[in-house]
Amino acid sequence: MVHGRPSATTGTDPNDPAKTLAAPYNAANSGGSNLGPTSKTLIERLSTDRSALEASQPELAGRPLPADMLTASGSGLDPDISPADPALQVARVAQARGISIAGVNELLQHHITGRSLGIFGEPRVNVLALNLALDEKYPKSSASLQLQDQSP
Repeated sequence: MVHGRPSATTGTDPNDPAKTLAAPYNAANSGGSNLGPTSKTLIERLSTDRSALEASQPELAGRPLPADMLTASGSGLDPDISPADPALQVARVAQARGISIAGVNELLQHHITGRSLGIFGEPRVNVLALNLALDEKYPKSSASLQLQDQSP
């Protein structure tokens, strides 16, 4: 599964209604974190998220990353990511599904949407649409069978 952008949405703390807690992907409470570049909380979150990413994909350790791979959008919910983000996830997704890198790349290229009207915005990939296409073309049951066929 291709990972989307981190979420910055929050919810009400059930123990203290005057406080909020992180509630990732809470569509009922869309909004940014309002944390600026000098925020200690933001720097700590980015560092923790970077460490978790590098643990799951060691080949990314120390490499420059697209900003949307670690930062949340202004709304806290964003269905789209830059094409550079899933491009760095292709090998992990292919290995997890037991399919070729070329197969994942083909679907990724098919799901890149260009600029609106050719001039507005940036190229983007809808994470949900790409993941649904991966599930449709490479169901997990067939991926498991392929892995079994490759074992000694």
